[in-house]
Amino acid sequence: MNPPVSLFMWIMASLPIAILLLLMLRFQWGAAKAAPIGLFVAISVAIISYRANWHMIALEGAKGIWNAFTILIIIWPAILIYEVTDEAKAFEVFRKGMQAFTANELLQILSIGWVFVSFLQGITGFGVPIAIGAPLLIGIGVRPIWAVIIPLLGHAWAGTFGTLAVAWQSLMLQTGFVGTTMANNIAIWATGLIWLINFIAGAAICWFYGGGKGLRRGLPAVIFISIIHGGGQMILSQFNQTLAAFLSTCIALGMVSLIGRSKLYRERWAIENSDMMDRRIRDRGIEEHSDITFHEAFLPYYALTGITLLILLVAPLNRILGSWRIGFAFPMTATGYGIINPSTDLYLPLSPLTHAGTFLLIAGLLGYYYFYRRGYIGEGGGRRIGVRIIRKTAPSTIAIVGLLMMSRIMSSTGQTAVLAAGTAKVFGKYYSALSPFIGLLGTFVTSSNMSSNILFGEFQQTTARILELNEAAILGAQTAGGAIGNLIAPGSTILGATTAGILGQEGSVLRKTLPIALGITSICSIIVFLILIVA
Repeated sequence: MNPPVSLFMWIMASLPIAILLLLMLRFQWGAAKAAPIGLFVAISVAIISYRANWHMIALEGAKGIWNAFTILIIIWPAILIYEVTDEAKAFEVFRKGMQAFTANELLQILSIGWVFVSFLQGITGFGVPIAIGAPLLIGIGVRPIWAVIIPLLGHAWAGTFGTLAVAWQSLMLQTGFVGTTMANNIAIWATGLIWLINFIAGAAICWFYGGGKGLRRGLPAVIFISIIHGGGQMILSQFNQTLAAFLSTCIALGMVSLIGRSKLYRERWAIENSDMMDRRIRDRGIEEHSDITFHEAFLPYYALTGITLLILLVAPLNRILGSWRIGFAFPMTATGYGIINPSTDLYLPLSPLTHAGTFLLIAGLLGYYYFYRRGYIGEGGGRRIGVRIIRKTAPSTIAIVGLLMMSRIMSSTGQTAVLAAGTAKVFGKYYSALSPFIGLLGTFVTSSNMSSNILFGEFQQTTARILELNEAAILGAQTAGGAIGNLIAPGSTILGATTAGILGQEGSVLRKTLPIALGITSICSIIVFLILIVA
């Protein structure tokens, strides 16, 4: 006997998510504070209304902790590689390098605010592209408020497959499609919608810089870069989803120098009355490092690229290293309603030597060793890096553990299934148009595409199955909507406002980014609906 799909049971199942949204939206709680409350509510509902016992709660909660660990071991070293590079003052070198290859002001803005921040999202994520991109844009004369808006626009598209695909892995983990053919089908839908996001972002930056004149001058570069970003990611996602965003952003970063040498962009060009620019603030607050070279500054990323390509693309080496897998055995659990979670000898096994977190850790440590030996990181630098890593990752660690435990308990006790069944009854086939907006909402609430996929991935999957909709399309729309949500994610907006020196003006930023986010999501919604229902 399954739990009854009644109004009361639907309300009870929705309580954990509803309270989580209430705390984060109405009371402005961070995910680290709200997630434990959501977890407590999910456990209470499971016991009171869904006939779960404490033994089941403990075992399913342990599965959630293991799920969280496989994600956290990417986040922790991702922040390490950023902090090592930042401690060496290498990002200022990147800024000067970007300025050196072209005198075209619009291309400089695109290079830093779209191409470079996309590269950072491909490898680090978690607000790092905004934190770095904002002051670098100020350094070339962009007004502070636009210095926050531009990287928010520029990095959003890479939210799903960025950070070596941590958000994508979360979606596959939640839906059980890890390593399956279905994963490639979902990736096609996701990357197709994300390509649209990428192109609109580049075009919007040109429009904000100089209206129609800026768009006409920047459009050739936008088309070329978007083909590499969006098209490259789409192709790579069919072979290796871990590398899909990383490699495409690496290629674009290299190719932008060729664009700068082209006839259209090598001469000095600027719109002097652009509302985006205040050339009096050029180089304000930017420190220069007199010794480190551009290629030295890029050393951790070169190392990461080499290690990743070597281990993931050399099949014999990958097989040998991937043969060591670790995991835990779990017995069968069941609720009083007869919801059964089968036993397993090795639950979601992890291959440490071929895991993205290992690649990031090695690259970060190599970068630290080199910078320290060369004197770019002084005494006490390691301690400062460690303190900043703990300060930055502690909240996300609490949030991710809480959210994944909550999601696992809701799923294993039947709450997610009841929630999906009730929603399907109300919306019917029109639900397909809603799916991108659910992804958007998840990222807006949690400031994370990854967390959005954790919160709503299985819900979207279950609803699609009930309505007999294309699962690949609905899940692709979920994570594409989550990527768009990066445009309006409060955490990233606050982080950018802080590094740009305009903390307190987040509302002004949101007034610019929200209409764009809603507009792009609406386009994705119409596309999914027309293809699934009308076509």
